[in-house]
Amino acid sequence: MSEEIKNKMNLNSLASVGTSQNRKRVGRGIGSGTGKTAGRGHKGQKSRSGGNIRLGFEGGQMPLQMRLPKFGFSSRVNNNFKEVNIKNIDGMETVNLETLKENKLIGKSIKKVKIFGNTAVTSKITIEGINLTKGAKESIENAGGMIVASKANDQIESNKNDSEIEVDKE
Repeated sequence: MSEEIKNKMNLNSLASVGTSQNRKRVGRGIGSGTGKTAGRGHKGQKSRSGGNIRLGFEGGQMPLQMRLPKFGFSSRVNNNFKEVNIKNIDGMETVNLETLKENKLIGKSIKKVKIFGNTAVTSKITIEGINLTKGAKESIENAGGMIVASKANDQIESNKNDSEIEVDKE
């Protein structure tokens, strides 16, 4: 038994050779190895107090982030618009903004939605107040679904043409 107790490994009996090092105490005299200049070398910006160089600074040369071209554009007008694929709404009975938000297909801040895609739908879907593409409208109607108070692309374009014609008549 006494041999088993001697060979038993405990946290306090583990050796920690080389795992922890003492911190470098700079500026403590010549004999310390980091005296006088405290490991900073002689002169120059990095030897001074507060002498650090900002991130991305290349010594006066034009920095990389300024040499590369800008790209992208984020519209502030259409941030509350989202498209939903018809595959994602297959199986739902009624589709409106509230049901899409409940099913987490769109975010909370979204105010306008358009359903796209022309894949075959298996369930009867009732669309309420959401815009559709031609293909989405056809596939919903072919499955026996219903569209309530929404505008397809054809209707929007025909309304634009009607308003232009009315203006011409006057």
